[in-house]
Amino acid sequence: MLVYEIPGREKIEIQNVVFDYNGTIAVDGKVLEGVEELFVELDKHVDIYILTADTYGTVAKECSRLPGKVWTFPKENAGESKRDIVKRLGGQNTLVVGNGFNDIPMFQESILSIAVIEGEGACGKLLSHAHIVARSIKEALEIILSENKVKATLRN
Repeated sequence: MLVYEIPGREKIEIQNVVFDYNGTIAVDGKVLEGVEELFVELDKHVDIYILTADTYGTVAKECSRLPGKVWTFPKENAGESKRDIVKRLGGQNTLVVGNGFNDIPMFQESILSIAVIEGEGACGKLLSHAHIVARSIKEALEIILSENKVKATLRN
């Protein structure tokens, strides 16, 4: 479990971290450099979930060395599928990371959210639903793993 004690706010306890796949941890269907090492560290603290419609058909191969569980869903209504998964996991103990319009519903369902701006960019509307915005997935993972970085960004 990750615990963030943020001045002026309630303590946040994270049991699950949910990642969008393409555009967030992968670009053009390929997992980005540095993700594997940081996932291994994150896996020591939380349960990791990777959500995807698998647009490029690469998720099984690309995520075979990553810790965590991959969940695929139909391409239609991706946002609703992601929200339902986070709700099932328990949004009050789930941190989500994404970059797209279809990530908005899971951002709304979770207790903590990080928008990532990678090689595919990020949906402008998503940014207004994010608690934190990171310039890369590597930066987002480093923030997640550092209580002080989360505290500095979210303190009241």
